[in-house]
Amino acid sequence: MSYKRIDSSKVYLITGAAGFIGYFLAKKLLEQGCTVIGIDSINDYYEVELKHTRLEKLQPFETFKFIKGDLADKVFVEEVFQQYQPAVVVHLAAQAGVRYSIENPDAYIQSNIVGYFNMLEACRFHPVDHFIYASSSSVYGANKKVPFEETDFVDHPVSLYAATKKSNELMAHTYSHLYRIPATGLRFFTVYGPMGRPDMAYFSFTNKFFAGEPIKIFNNGDFDNDLYRDFTYIDDIVEGIERLIPLPPATDVPHTVFNIGNNSPEKLMVFIEALQKALSHALGKSVEFNKEFEPIKPGDVRATYASTDLLYEAIGFKPKTTIEEGLQKFVDWYVEYYQVTSKVSVNTRL
Repeated sequence: MSYKRIDSSKVYLITGAAGFIGYFLAKKLLEQGCTVIGIDSINDYYEVELKHTRLEKLQPFETFKFIKGDLADKVFVEEVFQQYQPAVVVHLAAQAGVRYSIENPDAYIQSNIVGYFNMLEACRFHPVDHFIYASSSSVYGANKKVPFEETDFVDHPVSLYAATKKSNELMAHTYSHLYRIPATGLRFFTVYGPMGRPDMAYFSFTNKFFAGEPIKIFNNGDFDNDLYRDFTYIDDIVEGIERLIPLPPATDVPHTVFNIGNNSPEKLMVFIEALQKALSHALGKSVEFNKEFEPIKPGDVRATYASTDLLYEAIGFKPKTTIEEGLQKFVDWYVEYYQVTSKVSVNTRL
């Protein structure tokens, strides 16, 4: 399958540019000479300094422009589109987190529904070549059929976060039907890697280790019926998005959805063992987490497992990074960024 290259003459708008996936995608496009407009509200859902660090690494690129703003502000969104006329929009900004959606549902409606609607409206009045947006594996809810396929029934979300992501898919389909907006939704499966989100388990576990605290594992200590996750390394996610950008859907209703996962789910305990090994290698000594087991939390699902057949048919690519490789890269970055060398509290950046 031939690989269609990115057109560096176009303007690319990335929302959530200070976020994990947004930063790495912006960097990849900028390295190819693209003009990238990045938007982010830089909220304090997790440590703001990490977001600023990502942005600082993008600032040396002359073709990068960052704009701080809230996508729930419709006037702000309209002004950005009017001024920069993006050809491609990659909408990654969202209020993330399953458990936090139970504590603070308002944030999810404002960001994931109102902000998302404003982006669709902007694409309606300022037509784009391709609107790519972040959905989530959480739309599959407690689906017991594995692997999860894009044609599966997804009308039973088990968290508000999942419900907002399913709503995004429905809204995009409607706008594609009514206004011919070429749109692609990406159901991400547990993305991890260097400079990732501190609220994710692998990052949180590492923080806890260096703070000398136990990690909490929400599987009740039931190793025979453990949680499974389809962990997907950041470089694989970015390559998938990059390959999809020049390939907008051309069907009667130009909207499609792809799983983008590793197609190789791992038991949570296996993932934890791999993280311990990566830390042991980085620190030059044996590492063992102090573990506390608790019941599964409301909104959590027992397994995520992506079928990536449709993605492969479309772009000839499947994620390929093993958890051992990916976690070692994360740990090596972590040790350098937080300047830690042993089991001691990390510096004030945490």
